Amino acid sequence: STRAGRIEGRRRRFRHGGIWTKLWLQKQKGRVTLSKLNADKPELIPAPDSSQTIEWDDFMRVDLRVGTIVSVEEFPEARRPAYKLQVDFGAEIGLKKSSAQITDLYDRESLIGRQVLAVVNFPPKQIGPFMSECLVTGFHNAEGAVVLTMPTTEVPNGSRLL
Repeated sequence: STRAGRIEGRRRRFRHGGIWTKLWLQKQKGRVTLSKLNADKPELIPAPDSSQTIEWDDFMRVDLRVGTIVSVEEFPEARRPAYKLQVDFGAEIGLKKSSAQITDLYDRESLIGRQVLAVVNFPPKQIGPFMSECLVTGFHNAEGAVVLTMPTTEVPNGSRLL
C-alpha cells in the first residue's frame, strides 16, 4: 500500500492505431500521468471519479444482453483490424450485426458459437461501409488486446444482465 502523495510508476506498452508505444504511468494524488519515455512534457489524464454515482434507472436504460455469435467475416475496410459479427439474441431481439476489434486474441473459427455480452439498445452506428447494430463488450488486457465479456456457463440467448 502507498501513502498519499507518493508516486507509483511502471512501464507499460500500449497499442494505438497499430503502433506500440512504451509509456510511463505515474499515479499521484488521484491523477494519472501518461508520458512517452524520455518525453519532456507528460500528458495529464484525470483519473475516473469513482465517487460519482448513478441512479438505478440510469443503469436499467442500458440493455445488456447475451447472444451467440453465428457468423464472423473479415472487415478489411476497417481502419484497425476487425471482424463483422452476426449475433443471435433470441426470438425477442433477433440477429444483430456488430463490428469488433478482437482480431488479436480470436480467430474467426473460434468465435462461432461463443456467447458474448452486448449493448443492444444503442442506435445503429455507421463504421465505414458497415452498419453496426449492437456493441459487443470486452476489456483491454495488459497488452491492449480486447478480451470479450462472456458468461462462464451457457445461458439463454437474449438474457439480460442483472
